[in-house]
Amino acid sequence: MKTKYHIIAMLITCFAYLSQKAQAQRLPLDSVIARVAGNPALQAYDAKVSAQDAYATGAKSLDAPKISAGQYQVPYQFSPNGGSFMIQAEQMFTNPAKLKAKEDYMKGISKVTAEDKNYLKNQLIAQAKQYYYERVVLEKKLALLQHTQSLLEYMLKDANIRLTYGKEKLSNIYKAKADLYELDNTRDQLNSEISQRNIMLNTLMNRDKQTAFTVDTTIVLTNYETALTDTAALANTRSDIKSLNRNIELQQLNAKVEYSKRKPDFGIQTAHMLSYGGYANQYILMASVTIPIVPWASKEYKANLKGIRYEVQELQQRKMDVLNQAEGQLAGIRTDMLSKKKQMSNYQQHIIPALQNGYKTALLAYDQNTGDLPSVLIVIKDLQTSRMNALDRLQELLTLQVAYERENEITALSPNNQNK
Repeated sequence: MKTKYHIIAMLITCFAYLSQKAQAQRLPLDSVIARVAGNPALQAYDAKVSAQDAYATGAKSLDAPKISAGQYQVPYQFSPNGGSFMIQAEQMFTNPAKLKAKEDYMKGISKVTAEDKNYLKNQLIAQAKQYYYERVVLEKKLALLQHTQSLLEYMLKDANIRLTYGKEKLSNIYKAKADLYELDNTRDQLNSEISQRNIMLNTLMNRDKQTAFTVDTTIVLTNYETALTDTAALANTRSDIKSLNRNIELQQLNAKVEYSKRKPDFGIQTAHMLSYGGYANQYILMASVTIPIVPWASKEYKANLKGIRYEVQELQQRKMDVLNQAEGQLAGIRTDMLSKKKQMSNYQQHIIPALQNGYKTALLAYDQNTGDLPSVLIVIKDLQTSRMNALDRLQELLTLQVAYERENEITALSPNNQNK
């Protein structure tokens, strides 16, 4: 009775799972990549860019005027005829060239932040591709387990029939059941890994972490191993190199800010004095100009200009290093991709077909009573292991493909460079 209820419960669970899977939303890889734009980390960069642009709008502001009032030249000893009451106003006018240089510099800051955002977006897209491909391969492994399970169930059914006629050993049947139960452990592990990939993808898409969805199991392999690295195109594509270029431009704008400090600022001062004792009222009207080229004032911006030149050299060297590292990475990836494709071809064209023939031969011998069940079980297990290894090579190849696209910042697959 307990067994009957257990079977019913398993059927209900399976039906619920299949129903949930049927209702789950199907998300192709392009849709997942598009939803990565909603990641909070990217939105934070958008807010930062907006803040920096907002700061730049105030770059041309002048210093606040200064107004003062009080006694002027009033003697300490009281005298109704001494001194006056003065109202004074002052305003400094920053040189327009300085304001323009400051505005350009502040506008350039947000351009660096925008490229930093693009760099992070590329990394997040690469993560999304990696998790998506891992889930696709896990789905293929589940399908492979189902195929192996069908083979084992067929052999177990045939062995049980033979057992009734005394043509099979009970120990061999237990061995087949053990192999069958072992598939359950592997299936549980694969389902757990699929759930983990779902959570990771939902996290990248900024969705509820437990939202179920299905994936497109069509695998697209690219022929990147035959490509050549164009460093000029790479420099125009990679956002980290663009960020370095923006930083170089920003330092050049900073140099203009420092150089503008050579230019004088102007000021105006006016005052009105109400004299005591009936004397005539007086006024003051004066203009002022700064002299920043004197040695004790010019020392700072000259030192800053020198430091900025070294900063630009450092950024240029970093740019060359990034290009050099990227070129080496891409060359290594292409070599590894070629090796993985050869291994996959060897599995598909030689190893798996040979094991399939071995299975057919062992099964035929078993049907003709010239072979035994353990021999068939061994071939089935070897066949599953080889197919799993082939899928592992496929996963490694897809990981290399993601790495190549991350280095080149390729978001979408090119139709002219694909094969399935």
